[in-house]
Amino acid sequence: MTKHIVVLTGAGMSAESGLKTFRDADGLWEGHDVMQVASLYGFKTNPELVLDFYNQRRRQLLTVEPNSAHYALAQLEQDFRISIITQNIDDLHERAGSSDIIHLHGELLKVRSTFDDTDILEWKTDLFLGDTCKNGYQLRPHVVWFGEDVPMMKNAIEISQTADILIIIGTSMKVYPAAGLIHYIPENTPIYFIDPNPNISGHNYLTVISEKATTGIQRVINLITG
Repeated sequence: MTKHIVVLTGAGMSAESGLKTFRDADGLWEGHDVMQVASLYGFKTNPELVLDFYNQRRRQLLTVEPNSAHYALAQLEQDFRISIITQNIDDLHERAGSSDIIHLHGELLKVRSTFDDTDILEWKTDLFLGDTCKNGYQLRPHVVWFGEDVPMMKNAIEISQTADILIIIGTSMKVYPAAGLIHYIPENTPIYFIDPNPNISGHNYLTVISEKATTGIQRVINLITG
């Protein structure tokens, strides 16, 4: 039977493509308090600021390409069943060729109606006040803001429960509920944690690789295929 590898990716996965993580060491996002640009309160208070923030992120995303770590995960589908659960809102996994991806925090190249959460549109240009859904309601970025539910979490838990191997790449494991997925994998599942500054311990069958995504994933591939 083909082994099932579940991969949890965070900002460090896309950093080598040139994407800013946009959260500074002091917690500010591009000079803004997170609640100004990544919360429903912020959107209601100053929608122009929020839309401009995500317009800048969207423009930047369209200028970068997947890195070798993205392509390596896509290549693994030749020999394993690969499920990617990403905290990233970019589309670099898709562009690299991965086929099974859950976006926990939404997708930057999509927008949705403020009236109907299921009314989701592809969107690669700037989003402005006055851009509306078919029912005439303002569109918003299709991202999960602080304080909002994570609708894909149930799917992510179900997938984690079927993992034969868990690979974690470029995430601090401090952002919940995503960080809690490690508790849903079957007992004795091998865990590979790739991050230049790893912050994880206390798990059986844990291998920590203190490297960037592009070099760390190659080491993991050698370990699981060697």
